[in-house]
Formats: sequence, C-alpha cells, structure tokens
Amino acid sequence: MTDIAIRATNIAKSYIIRHNASDHVTLAETVLHRVAHPFSRPQKELFWALNDITFDVNRGDVVGIIGRNGAGKSTLLKILSRITKPSKGEIHLHGRVGSLLEVGTGFHPELTGRENIYLNGAILGMRKPEIRKHFDAIVDFSGVEQFLDTPVKRYSSGMYVRLAFAVAAHLESEILVVDEVLAVGDAEFTRKCLGKMQDVSKSGRTVLFVSHQMQSVAVLCNKAMYLERGVCTFAGDVPTAIEHYMKSFKNPQSAAVDPQRRPGTGEYRFTSVTPAKEFFTCGEEKVIKFTIKRFKHYAAPVYVSCLLTSPSGVELIQGDSRLLNFWLKSCPSACGELRVRTPWLRPGDYRLDVFVCAAGGLIDQFEHAATVKVAALLPYPETTSGDGSARGIVFADFSYALESE
Repeated sequence: MTDIAIRATNIAKSYIIRHNASDHVTLAETVLHRVAHPFSRPQKELFWALNDITFDVNRGDVVGIIGRNGAGKSTLLKILSRITKPSKGEIHLHGRVGSLLEVGTGFHPELTGRENIYLNGAILGMRKPEIRKHFDAIVDFSGVEQFLDTPVKRYSSGMYVRLAFAVAAHLESEILVVDEVLAVGDAEFTRKCLGKMQDVSKSGRTVLFVSHQMQSVAVLCNKAMYLERGVCTFAGDVPTAIEHYMKSFKNPQSAAVDPQRRPGTGEYRFTSVTPAKEFFTCGEEKVIKFTIKRFKHYAAPVYVSCLLTSPSGVELIQGDSRLLNFWLKSCPSACGELRVRTPWLRPGDYRLDVFVCAAGGLIDQFEHAATVKVAALLPYPETTSGDGSARGIVFADFSYALESE
C-alpha cells in the first residue's frame, strides 16, 4: 500500500468575476440605466483563486495550511473534499475524506441531531452499522445529548460545530479536513478538538488543518504549507512556514493600501488606523485613532471590531463594539478611538486587524491596519532576575497579601 494519502498535481481554480460599470442604489436607477444604455454589459474578470499547486501528503501527517485571508486555503480544502472541481490539475485521494468546512455543512436543518449524525455519516460514506458503532462516542464528545432529538435549526453555531466535528472525527474516514470553523466553538471545546486530531493522526489517519491560530498549528502539525495569493510559496517544516506567514504582515499588500481591494462588500472602509503614540509602556492604556469613510449607500447601522495579535501569532484580544452597544449610524465619514486598557502587554510589536461588519456580513477587513509597539519597560515598581517575568503571554496586574500568625 502506498504511503501517499493525497497527491495534488498542478491544481488551479479560476472564477469569473463580473463588475458593474456603476452602482445603483434603487430599482428606478437600475431601470433608467438599462433604458439609457441598452447594450452595456458587465465587465468580466478572470480570477485565479489557486494557481499551479503541487504537493504530496503522507499517511499520518498533520499538515497545517496557513496564509492570509484570500490566499486560497478554503478553496483548496473544498477541492480536496470534492465540493468543487479544479479548473486544472489532478487530485488523487487514497481513502475516504471527512470534512468540516463550514457551520452546518452536511446537516439538514429540519432533522434532529440524532438523524443528522446518520445523514452526515452516510454523506461521508459510512454504513449504518459503522455509524451505530460510534454513535455513543459522538454524542458524548459533542456534549449535545440533551438536545439530540431537537431539530438542528434550533442549535447555536457552537452546537453545530460540536456535533459536526464529533461526527467527522469519530467516523472512520482515512483523511480528516478541518477549516478554521473551530474558532466558533469555546476554548474548552477547541482544546478537545485539537486533542482529538492528535489522536486521529496517531492512529495513522491524515489531517489537513486550516487555521489563523499559529500556536495551534505549531502544537498540532508536523508539516505546513504557506499559501500567498493562490500560490504555495513554501511547504515543509512548521516553524519556517509560520515565519513566512508572520513576515507577510511586515510587507503590506496592495489590497491594504487600496481600500477597494480589501475583502468585504465595501459600503464602508477604514481610511486610516494610527496608534496615538509610537511606543506604549506595558501597563498604560493603548489608544488607536481611526477614520471610516462611506463609499456606497448603506442605511443600516454597522459595528466595528478589532483583533490584536502578539509577535508570536497568538490572538490576544478581540474588541467587538457590539459588546459595548456601540454602533456606527449612516454618515459620510467618521473619526473614532479604540482604547485598550488590559491586559498588560509584553514588549514587542503587536499586529492590529480591524473590521467593519453588519448583520448581513463583512463590510471591510483591514489586515495589519496598524502596529502597536510596546516598549521594553516592566510595569512593576521593582526589577528582578529574568526568570521573574520570563513566562506567560502577558504581564499580570497582581498583588500579594500576607498575614503573620
């Protein structure tokens, strides 16, 4: 039997993108434009989501697939899961594939959790006795036993992920493909999932894992691929792949310079994101000033969010304005401030990603919008040897109290 689980040769995937010459807010404007320009046609652009990707994955390997948003990671997994066909190239899979790509994939909303376990197992190519054999383990791992006979349309996104991952991981597919959908779950369940994927790989099965959590990739994977704009620029050891990923944020892409090329629908865009100081001390409040401009009509209120990532790739802070009931109402432009009071950050350069979102989805995603620099000064009144503050992800605001007896 061959040691190759997956062989991809010159894989490419293209899409046709249609551009309208002008944006029309109302139906009347659209009709008038059609009457005035009856022969106008939308412009078309050929977009290559993947281009000439070749790689082999051995049985038992746990391969991390990393890269910035829009690099082609999810497209590659969809091709490997046979959800979509490549435009060019060949894929050879030696074994059955179990995949978890999006919340609710392979589930029928009207069926109960119990029924969906059998449905999802059948989609993955399992026979009913095989599903029944693992049924109790799936239910126990997912933690949704209380709601097993409830239609899954009433499940939260976290419950969806718990059950879907439990099915994909416990049924005996030789290849497990997992997208970053695990980010929907809570921290405890994410740890369980990572542990389960380690167990799966030790049993000789193959795992492909897409994530922006570099610490998870470093712990779980023995190999990694780095994708950039649809091209695999590195495949090999995990530390080098992570180094490529982190360096990509030091060289902003043109999409970051041109707001209209960033991901999102584009009604609003960040036009500037700037720290209030060049260097902050560890314990002081970090202030980020930003401006947002409206490029298209959008009547509904929107919210903003931020993600602060450490120099080692650990996502430390998410600041979502919905938690503060802070919304941006329709306006041509706006200036604002983000103030981060805790935790106390260690010295280093921290990446700040910012987002504009609405109930309908993503409006603007500005990766590495700013670098928050923290000076190498301890936030404590005394200094000590290096081992007194060398460990931990952040500095703690702590105190001791002792009473002698």
